[in-house]
Amino acid sequence: MSTPSEPTLVTPSLLRDWPLPAPGADKYSRGAVLVIGGARATPGAAILAGTAALRAGAGKITLAVAESAAVQVGVTLPECGSLGLPEKAEGSLTGEGLDRIASDLERADVLLVGPGLDDLELAEAMLRALLEREESKGPADAEGGPAVVLDAYALGALGNVEGLLGPWRGRLLLTPNPPEAGVLLGKDVEDLEAAVVEIAQRFDAVVSCQGFIAGPQGVSGKGSGLWKITTGYGGLGTSGSGDVLAGAIAGLRARGTSHAQAACWGTHLHAAAADRLASKLGPLGFLARELADELPALMVELNT
Repeated sequence: MSTPSEPTLVTPSLLRDWPLPAPGADKYSRGAVLVIGGARATPGAAILAGTAALRAGAGKITLAVAESAAVQVGVTLPECGSLGLPEKAEGSLTGEGLDRIASDLERADVLLVGPGLDDLELAEAMLRALLEREESKGPADAEGGPAVVLDAYALGALGNVEGLLGPWRGRLLLTPNPPEAGVLLGKDVEDLEAAVVEIAQRFDAVVSCQGFIAGPQGVSGKGSGLWKITTGYGGLGTSGSGDVLAGAIAGLRARGTSHAQAACWGTHLHAAAADRLASKLGPLGFLARELADELPALMVELNT
């Protein structure tokens, strides 16, 4: 395993030299994101991810959630399409019923799986169903389908489907926290930087984990293939923060960035939003949904 000697620091200067795509003429030019998540007890996670994707500039958002929560989700976030998927009696998504969202899967530029999934075995069933659907279409290369962002319980289940990942290799963006990084590697993480590099190479993915971003061998971007965020605040450790990060990265990727650019920009914006809220509200107590609200202004400042 090859590890860059020093990470490239993700600074405002670096991002200004790595500008985001132009806004485009309409919403169709900024890409479509499909979020699969939102069990009955946790629909807010899918809403946070969808909101962040929109705040990051994605053109269209569809949230596929437990059918018992779909109407409420659509009312809460009227800017999204809201579709119901089969669920167990307790409200967890089963991994079945992908035919209900077949057209959305075909049109999506980015598929985000995980926010609000609440059962590890059923999250694995969902990943298997999605991968089997891909496999049934025949061999797919890295450009053959949407980018795939995995978060939360989808990450917990990823190691169990590693042998089936062929259709997704080269298309994955992973957003683990440190405990999830340990689950992906099957061991305790003592050196987070090295762990992020190992995950990226093992799963042929771009990985963002607590300020470190790494890509697989040959990833392109500004820097060495390993990046480190230089900002951020402890208040990011709040419920829903990870959903906002995953949504922001998905939204940026939908706009036409590379995987690495989406991860570097999204992770920096997420951390900078926390800095801004900390200065206005205090170091703790700001809400994850408030992070998303800071993204548009930060993008203007960094992209001009």
